[in-house]
Amino acid sequence: MDMPGNAKTQTIQGRQYVFIDTPYWNAEKHRGEHKRRYIGKIVEGQFVPNGKYLLSLEKSGTIKPGPIPATECKRQFYGATYLLDQIGDKLGIVDDLKASFPDRYKQLLSLAYFFVLEEGMSAYRLRKWALTHKHPYGRDIPSQRISNLMGSIDEASKMNFFRRQAKRRAEKEYLAFDTTSISSYSELIKLAKYGKNKEGDHLPQVNLALLYGEVSRLPVYFRKLTGNTADVSLIRNLMLDIDFLDMKKLSFVMGRGFYSEKNINDLMKHHYKFLIGIRCGLKIARKHLDEIRGEKMISWENYHDDVGLYAMSFTDEWGL
Repeated sequence: MDMPGNAKTQTIQGRQYVFIDTPYWNAEKHRGEHKRRYIGKIVEGQFVPNGKYLLSLEKSGTIKPGPIPATECKRQFYGATYLLDQIGDKLGIVDDLKASFPDRYKQLLSLAYFFVLEEGMSAYRLRKWALTHKHPYGRDIPSQRISNLMGSIDEASKMNFFRRQAKRRAEKEYLAFDTTSISSYSELIKLAKYGKNKEGDHLPQVNLALLYGEVSRLPVYFRKLTGNTADVSLIRNLMLDIDFLDMKKLSFVMGRGFYSEKNINDLMKHHYKFLIGIRCGLKIARKHLDEIRGEKMISWENYHDDVGLYAMSFTDEWGL
């Protein structure tokens, strides 16, 4: 519907409203005044009349009463994105994203939905997906906009999101810390380096350190690392990040790749509870296992580290 020629617009709290200004003479105050009658608003550049204005047009015979014909007809898939909506609400992801990225959280959610539902697809294909699926942002995100969006994720906002998610997990469960490697053929990724490749494909890789709830399997923190970063060297940086995240009463579960005397001392210095795997061939492990199992039950000369793994909890009495 076209906006009346004598109509004017006014912006109120970021929204553009349409009104008709009628001048009249106030006999009591002996002066001219104006009366405004709001008839609708501007939505995406189009005039959308309100109910009172439409009713007045019907009564005056300007338009015929009845349903307004649809100007758009489309079909969208909603099942999978509805499921992700519910998961995001239940886990607090939507609330934490909104608090950390107030002006971008819907775009970030839509982008995450696309990568989850269309695994392996390139980002430029989001345009077609956005037209056929109902999603939080509700509109297309052009390829250039995606690059700008990802580049706008600053460290402070990201850590704020981690802090909020961590508080939802840390008080209810143990936090497991581990790393994985992502191999790449790219020669442009600065983090891609040759290291201990867990997939055995002899390619440069990017390491990803992940802290997640042991029961829920939900991540609370991650950090991208160069491919040649060893697991044993990560604990000090983890301690610094956790101090920044203000996470209290933590209990860690870690594999034997993180074991070293220095790491044990760092963990105990911060008074964190932890369970860490160690190699059975280490002197400290042999000493305590021998006390339990007896010297005659095992021959250490013929024992190899790859036979097994024992998880031990360290305390101050070990003298570390």
